[in-house]
Amino acid sequence: MTTVQIKSDSDNDTMDIIKTAINAEVKRLELGLQKTERQIAKFEEEYKISSEIFLLKFTAEDMKKGDSEYIVWAGELKIKERILKDINRLKEIQYVAK
Repeated sequence: MTTVQIKSDSDNDTMDIIKTAINAEVKRLELGLQKTERQIAKFEEEYKISSEIFLLKFTAEDMKKGDSEYIVWAGELKIKERILKDINRLKEIQYVAK
């Protein structure tokens, strides 16, 4: 959990502005996650395997388009992992105003 402490000399709207900005970032990340999940689903459908099996058993030689296709699928999985981590960290933020 992360706690964000906000001190503002000007007004109390600062907390709302920060929350709105963070919520907007979460929404942007969620849109990116949807795009990434669609890309992953295409690979899983084409090869009729889960991404977990792909990571455990596949090599570039197993792919129709070789290295480039393998790198794209593996990359999308890394991107998904990173986006989920970022979303979770942002959603865990607790705000404290002073």
